[in-house]
Amino acid sequence: MADDLLVRFGLADAADRRVSTYSGGMRRRLDIAMSLIGRPPIIFLDEPTTGLDPEARIEVWQVIQNLADSGTTVLLTTQYLDEAEKLADRIAILHEGTIIVSGTLAELRKLLPPPARSNTWNGSPPSRRFFWR
Repeated sequence: MADDLLVRFGLADAADRRVSTYSGGMRRRLDIAMSLIGRPPIIFLDEPTTGLDPEARIEVWQVIQNLADSGTTVLLTTQYLDEAEKLADRIAILHEGTIIVSGTLAELRKLLPPPARSNTWNGSPPSRRFFWR
């Protein structure tokens, strides 16, 4: 099973290397691969692309999309709205430990004002958002 997962996640060529030599994207893919040992029907990913460069983010997005396409339910937390738009079938917004709204992206766009375009936060970071596929 481990060899199959390494192939599936594009890590077979690096299997004999120390993990400390892996890039951030490779480490995230390895984390996800290890979570699939035993073929769980549901996996939980907590901000799987935080700190990754754009190329590595896209690689991890593809892995997550492939998991969902193969029937695995993925519960994902992220603060990146573009990630939610790309990966989520349903979105829930959590504020102070309570889900305040949930639905499809289209449903939420009807309810919520468009986001301000900014790369910085004013004050504290936004609430964690939960997404599922």
